[in-house]
Amino acid sequence: MKKFINNLINNQSYAGWVFIMPALIGTLIFIVIPVICSFGLSFTKWDLLNSIEFIGLNNYIEIFTEPLFGKILLNTVVFAVSTSIFGVIIPLILAAILNSKIKGAEFYKTAYFLPFITPMIVIGIVWDWIFDPNIGILNHILHVHINWLYDTHFALPALIFVSVWKLIGYNMIIFLSSLSGISQSMFEAAKIDGANAFQTFKSVTIPLLSPTIFFVVIITAISSFQVFDLIYLMTQGGPLDSTNVLVYAIYKNAFEYFNVGKASAIAYVLFVIILVLTLIQWNLRKKLVYNED
Repeated sequence: MKKFINNLINNQSYAGWVFIMPALIGTLIFIVIPVICSFGLSFTKWDLLNSIEFIGLNNYIEIFTEPLFGKILLNTVVFAVSTSIFGVIIPLILAAILNSKIKGAEFYKTAYFLPFITPMIVIGIVWDWIFDPNIGILNHILHVHINWLYDTHFALPALIFVSVWKLIGYNMIIFLSSLSGISQSMFEAAKIDGANAFQTFKSVTIPLLSPTIFFVVIITAISSFQVFDLIYLMTQGGPLDSTNVLVYAIYKNAFEYFNVGKASAIAYVLFVIILVLTLIQWNLRKKLVYNED
């Protein structure tokens, strides 16, 4: 037995498999098997108590024929697109400013990054108080009376604002790390050629950062399509489903309505949307990313 163990350790191939086996087993049990099972459940009717009943494509037909799903899908797209746009542009501008070695840059980096590491439940409670129409500080500062989270016109924009606010620090740090890898000679050359700050940012910074911008756009879009905790903590999909999104609809169908089959079908619709979006972005990389072969 001792000889077998020694041979196993000395064999690098076997040793590698031994080390990665816990991760592979965990991935198989907690990711691969649930994904396969949920795909099968999307063709069934099941309430977690009674026996599973196969109903074919009925869940998908029900999803695409009910008006509420169209509203939920639109909310999800608006939230994801808005968060992706502002959650990339604002951190990019801030990173370019902080990279210019302004006074107090380290303080600003820390201040902007703190919201990202703050637990979402804390953020939800704090912003719920800020948006409160009666005692909230936002209405007090603006001298208005707006039911931010209780008005169908303002609830979704308010959530988009909070989501962007939380993402700014993380995306900004990624941009800053990429900016630190760009040779200062590039900026000095632009300055010698007479380029101003905006021209340098447009013609030097953005092209050289395009691979990083492309990466940040993809991960921000994917995470935005999967938003759940912010909706659950602040609006619960209301008012009148104006902030209801796909992941929250999955949760409600599975654990409130006990319609696991429909919840699984919605999950796979979301999977297809994210997959198609990612493939489109990946195919556009040659046009959007500088010096991409």
